Amino acid sequence: MNRTTLRSKLIKSTLYTSIFSGIIFFLGLQIWLFFLPAASPLAFSLFLPLIVILIVFTTGNYFTYKDTGSLLNRLEDLSTHIKVLSRGKFSERMEMSDQDEIGKICSELNELAEKLQNQVASLQNLANQKAELADKARGAAIIEERQRLARDLHDAVSQQLFALNMMSSASIKLMDRDMETAKAQMIDVADLASKAQVEMRALLLHLRPIQLSDDSLCAGIEKLVEELEKKSGVHFHLTFEELPELPSGIEENLFRIVQESLGNALRHADSSDIRMTIKMKQNQILLHIKDNGTGFEANQQKKGAYGLSTMQERCDEIGGQLRIASRTGEGTLVEVRVPLGG
Repeated sequence: MNRTTLRSKLIKSTLYTSIFSGIIFFLGLQIWLFFLPAASPLAFSLFLPLIVILIVFTTGNYFTYKDTGSLLNRLEDLSTHIKVLSRGKFSERMEMSDQDEIGKICSELNELAEKLQNQVASLQNLANQKAELADKARGAAIIEERQRLARDLHDAVSQQLFALNMMSSASIKLMDRDMETAKAQMIDVADLASKAQVEMRALLLHLRPIQLSDDSLCAGIEKLVEELEKKSGVHFHLTFEELPELPSGIEENLFRIVQESLGNALRHADSSDIRMTIKMKQNQILLHIKDNGTGFEANQQKKGAYGLSTMQERCDEIGGQLRIASRTGEGTLVEVRVPLGG
């Protein structure tokens, strides 16, 4: 492969033009002097520059056309190869005839095509691995959720049902001997059954689908609250401002955060009144959920019991900020801020 440059080719073309122009001029001058030896100096001085210009112009155009024709063909091949790469055919390679600047560009394009081809293969492998990992993660999540529900049912509803069974059995035995005591125990049984019912409904709340279907965030929350209000007896106070159209990812995660927060208020806080506000402020979505439940001490609470880690993860996924304020006997405040782009 010739190690030349475009500059050296241009110099070579100029050199050839000079040499051939000189030779032609010399031959033409000899012919002039041979056939027109007695020509006047004035005619000689007028025609000589024209002859020189004609000779230089002709030879220069010839060598320029010859060199630029080859250069143009190579540039067209280069342009065609770039178009081929832009269509994703990274297996194509260019053949290099000269190792000049264009040849160097061809070599670099071939290296780029090889890198892109390898990257595409790597991306496809990663996509396949991601799909496999997603299936495994989905299976693990299902198993983990089943274990969590089984644990929650055992820790709460199962123990309450066991207590109901013991208290009702004791009340039946007391009916013949002490009706007043049996009546008081039956009141406790009814109260415990009501709490078990609320606990079960709160657990079922976590099994609701993540998607909001065709409902907006506020419409989906209103339906959820309406259902909970009928079944749990908790009073809800909603203040929703009109929101812009939100990405589905933000809506779904906010909806799940609301579900988790309401589930905590029903299961752990023994709340009877919940206030919820959703509004826009300085291009941010603000979500406030305040209950009048038992609350907890932030430095003593267990994240696993209240699902705060799940809420934090969902908030992080949408670039939001989560703040939870609570004290024993003063209820709990959940605040979420999610910035919107644009």
